[in-house]
Amino acid sequence: MKKKLLALLMGTSLALAACGGGGDEAGGGGGDEAGGGDTAGADPEKLYNQKCSSCHGGNLEGGVGPKLSDVGSRLSQEDIESVIANGQGAMPPKLLEGEDASAVAEWLANKK
Repeated sequence: MKKKLLALLMGTSLALAACGGGGDEAGGGGGDEAGGGDTAGADPEKLYNQKCSSCHGGNLEGGVGPKLSDVGSRLSQEDIESVIANGQGAMPPKLLEGEDASAVAEWLANKK
């Protein structure tokens, strides 16, 4: 019985995580982009926390999804972008797209 309940909770969590957070809720975020970074306006850590951390953990330690703390030693930025675009295993495709996907893939590729 406990296994069934756990499976139901995990499935629900995955489904909710796949839905993502929707729009930008950071009020007035337009003027704070001078902080640097290679991708215009995209904060990869914030995007990761909004869209990925529910499965991969807030500290990249893994959970429902695999750990990502050393993903850059296993996958290139292009490989990570491909996983984001196409999904893999239980991960649905296109949780992030365009510049957001590229920024997160670059950030994760540096995790070695």
